[in-house]
Amino acid sequence: MALVHKLLNGTYRLRKCLKPGVAWYPFKGRGFANYCTSSSQKPVTVAGSASVKPPEGGLQGHRPREAREAALDITSPEEKPEISFGKAIKDEITHHFWRLKDEIVSHWIGPEGRPLHEVLLEQAKVVWQFRGKEDLDKWVVTSGKTIGGRSEVFLKMGKNNQSALVYGTLSSEAPLDGESSCSSYCTMMSRPLRGPFERKRSYDWSQFNTLYLWVQGDGRPWLVNIKKDTDLIQRKDQMYNYFMFTQEGPTGRKSKIPFSLFFFSNKGRIRDAQYQMMPDRISSIGFPLADKVDGPFFLEIGFIGVFIDPAHK
Repeated sequence: MALVHKLLNGTYRLRKCLKPGVAWYPFKGRGFANYCTSSSQKPVTVAGSASVKPPEGGLQGHRPREAREAALDITSPEEKPEISFGKAIKDEITHHFWRLKDEIVSHWIGPEGRPLHEVLLEQAKVVWQFRGKEDLDKWVVTSGKTIGGRSEVFLKMGKNNQSALVYGTLSSEAPLDGESSCSSYCTMMSRPLRGPFERKRSYDWSQFNTLYLWVQGDGRPWLVNIKKDTDLIQRKDQMYNYFMFTQEGPTGRKSKIPFSLFFFSNKGRIRDAQYQMMPDRISSIGFPLADKVDGPFFLEIGFIGVFIDPAHK
């Protein structure tokens, strides 16, 4: 009986002293270390391995470096990804130089590698279409929520990934900042066009005379804004506008809006002096909603383009 008592007492002390430290992993493996944590815990099996065997040759057996690192679950310094800010800057500069080369080639040969005379003779051109996330990234949405209001707007891909859906809720409740009196607006606007080295660029629609787009709405009147590229700060709020009345229904329709129907405005107010829009330097286009009618709204846009209408003068 004394021999049995000593044997049981020695086994208990062995369990109590063995802890699942990192030092035991190369010799007995994770399964052995987890088993020795407590007598009440169940053995833990390492995922992806059926059993863990001790190294050949006993505790003094030698294991290769790769095997020791795998057992310790330590990544070798040689395998760590190299992080170099100098290389990142070099790659970015190289990328912009390649974009500059493509821009120069397109200027001499023609846009998108096509002969210039073919581009000048085309009757229609799709400027924006929506087929994936990269197309949505060319747009930005803002609402009265940015100044403390309750109007919200969201942008996502439409059905079958063939359109963009801008939707949200319009609220005329003014923010409680004591300054803003109106926050019931939501806007979807295209991002400015940028060239190599973030140079500002613009769209040249001088050979076209009509805006062409496919839309489906909920019956609300939307405003179409076309903004010209200008280097003067005092003209940054000047743009050309047109009221687009959408039809409620299960299907959309194609809208043709001549450039001559756009009216001139400054800071949201129609100016007495009206100027003809010259579509040679267009910076962006937007679709604001500000009819002051509280409630949900949506507008689905299939594509936005320009074309030549020979019947319009």
